Amino acid sequence: MPKIVSISTHKPPYTLQQHEIEQFTKTLFQNKIPKLERLLRVFKNGEIEKRNFCVPLQWHLEEHTFEERNQLYIQTAVDYSVDAIRSCLQNELYLKKPISTEEIDAIIFVSSTGISTPSIDARIMNRLKFPDRIRRLPIWGLGCAGGAAGISRAFDYCLSHPKDKALVICVELCSLTFQRNDCSKSNLVGASLFADGAACALICGDEAAVETRKQVPYIIQTASKWMPQSEDVMGWDIKNDGFHVIFSKSIPVIITNWLGPFIQDFFDEAGISLNDLDHFIVHPGGKKVLLAYKEALNLTDKQLEISQKVLQQNGNMSSPTVLYVLDEYMKTVEKPDSYGLLVALGPGFSGEAVLLQWRE
Repeated sequence: MPKIVSISTHKPPYTLQQHEIEQFTKTLFQNKIPKLERLLRVFKNGEIEKRNFCVPLQWHLEEHTFEERNQLYIQTAVDYSVDAIRSCLQNELYLKKPISTEEIDAIIFVSSTGISTPSIDARIMNRLKFPDRIRRLPIWGLGCAGGAAGISRAFDYCLSHPKDKALVICVELCSLTFQRNDCSKSNLVGASLFADGAACALICGDEAAVETRKQVPYIIQTASKWMPQSEDVMGWDIKNDGFHVIFSKSIPVIITNWLGPFIQDFFDEAGISLNDLDHFIVHPGGKKVLLAYKEALNLTDKQLEISQKVLQQNGNMSSPTVLYVLDEYMKTVEKPDSYGLLVALGPGFSGEAVLLQWRE
């Protein structure tokens, strides 16, 4: 089975406490939104402590065109990707010796917060020396589900090419999508929740030449599920000035009712049960989303502790977030043959699930 042999995360340079962002948002929308004080409670209710961004808070005091935002997205996404790839391929916590980018056979780039043609992976390859026969798969538009989807597609690739090594890079710059003139509730929720981040994972086939320092998660099976007629649950409304976030208030209810049957079917296909799992690597989309996971899968607070911690310290970074959670598990899991479930949900409305087992 393909395995995740290394992982890295990247921290953007501007770290802000949640109360600072709340005060800035209050000042920005004062006298523009009725009952603003009541709506601003979402900043405290979300239980996020701090978040990291690619631009300082003051950047949002001025108007920025879609063109300007997107150019900054391209430049920054490439920079963060290069750093994340280098860290992943040189991570001494997991790898006995560094791996060269020239050894990589496939690159999967995941993002939803900017657009680029050629895609960002092509621009990365002009900064780092990859083989010119490398296989490329840019994935756009899966939002918060993108990290899990990237792992799943890497699994598919390495299953077919057991000697190969594939990189999954997730970069989201949510701060560049914030709209200072959008007085919708969705925009305020996004302002209280989203952040910037990047992560990179190295997935290798069974016969790939790689040596690890510790046991790593093998990918046993994956599953995808889509909900018909659900385009308005979450996503982007793309206008002249850029991306405007779409959030349905029904998201927690949808997760509670929809996720359980999806995961149960997945477990039945894999021949395991919820009781066989030790690790729950769930994308922390927000406090209400974690509560919905808890109810849908009958999880305890302890089982969601790492996801909750990642949310508190980073906010929701969209696609990279679940890889931040996975990184925390990979650092600490020592129980051999233990199972883990990696799961994330995103626009579509859709879900991605990955069954993992830690092995030597």
